Amino acid sequence: AQVSVASGGGSVQAGGSLKLSCVVPGSTSPHDCAGWFRQSPGKEREGVARISASGNVVRYVSSVKGRFTISRDNAMNTLYLEMNNLEPEDTAMYYCAWGQSFGSFGSCSTSWGQGTQVTVSS
Repeated sequence: AQVSVASGGGSVQAGGSLKLSCVVPGSTSPHDCAGWFRQSPGKEREGVARISASGNVVRYVSSVKGRFTISRDNAMNTLYLEMNNLEPEDTAMYYCAWGQSFGSFGSCSTSWGQGTQVTVSS
C-alpha cells in the first residue's frame, strides 16, 4: 500500500491555528477520496474531513465544521487541513488517508500514513 506522510502538527493554545499537510498519491479515478482522521488516547479513530478527487466536494464531522478546512493541490499531490480556533478537545494524533470512494469516511481510508500529533492546551 502506498504511504501518505503527514506533517504540520504541534502544540498550541486554545484558539490557535495549525495547518497540516500530507503527500498523497495522485488520483487515478474521479471517485477517489482523501481525508483526515484523528485518534486520541482511549478513543476510537474518527473521520474529521474528507475531500473528493476534484476537490469540489467536502464533508466534515460536525465538531469541526466552521473551524477546519480541507483542501488539496492535485498538481503537488498534497492534502491540507487548516485548523482554526483549536480546542483542547481537538488534541489527537492526526492521520491522512486515501481511498477509492468518497461515499463515506470508511471508503476514504484504504491506505493510511504516519500521523502527526496535535496538542491544544487550555
